[in-house]
Amino acid sequence: MDSLIYGLASALVAMLQALPLSWVARMGRASGGLAFFLSARYRRVVLQNLTLCFAGEKSPEEIRELARENFRRIGENYACAIKTAGMSAAALKPHLEVVGVERLPRQTGDAPLPNVVVAIGHFGNFELYARFHDIRPDYRCATTYRALNQPGLNRLMQSLRRQSGCLFFERRSDGPLLRAAMGGGGIILGLLADQSSKGLRGPFLGHDCNTGLATAVFALRYHADLYTGFCFRVALARWRLELGDPIATHANGHPRSSEDIMRDVNRSLEHAVRRDPANWFWFHRRWKD
Repeated sequence: MDSLIYGLASALVAMLQALPLSWVARMGRASGGLAFFLSARYRRVVLQNLTLCFAGEKSPEEIRELARENFRRIGENYACAIKTAGMSAAALKPHLEVVGVERLPRQTGDAPLPNVVVAIGHFGNFELYARFHDIRPDYRCATTYRALNQPGLNRLMQSLRRQSGCLFFERRSDGPLLRAAMGGGGIILGLLADQSSKGLRGPFLGHDCNTGLATAVFALRYHADLYTGFCFRVALARWRLELGDPIATHANGHPRSSEDIMRDVNRSLEHAVRRDPANWFWFHRRWKD
């Protein structure tokens, strides 16, 4: 069964990578729009989350239309992520604007290039975060992932991701390898910070939820500058990759608590969600107890 799934998925990947990016984007949007009507379970989750956060600002009709557009965007982004994984920096350049990474530290003298930690979220085509390296090739991008239960699909997914040059570390088994990479310096480590995880219980978009502390812990442990990062869809098959403002990890010469750091991260993520609500991944049960 695993071989069959792998074969079918590989054929789909090959087909999408052979098509023009604009065609892939339109196919993805159509698939997402169809999923809105067919997937009652996920439609219910998205509508519940949007209603929780925007009931005081938008009508039920506006919320439903926002949910429908969110499904279309997610379909577009997932389909395009398969296509853009195999595109060179030159081929992708007309479709992607990258801003903010020029502010990252540069190497001085014989000192190693410092590490940078970026709190990222499920915004737009979030697989494009690895493209920070296209603008700052002196850094290597790295992130963590959780392996899929199907070995064949997991192997296919990682083969696509590796084409970007990004380093991927499995969360449960690759801890020593990640620590070794961070020890060498020159790493932009992107960590997803917008999912429910134990650590901090606090407000996000006006309602309490759980936020993990890993992003703050890594920044403090490796004396790394901390930023937020976002991928915004600006048009069909076009994105803007942004490195946000720095998040302070120290105050008055002393480390801030991980909880205080993550509160600032959440505020930055909130601003990005409100900037374009359809651009975020509302499928997560972010506000579960």
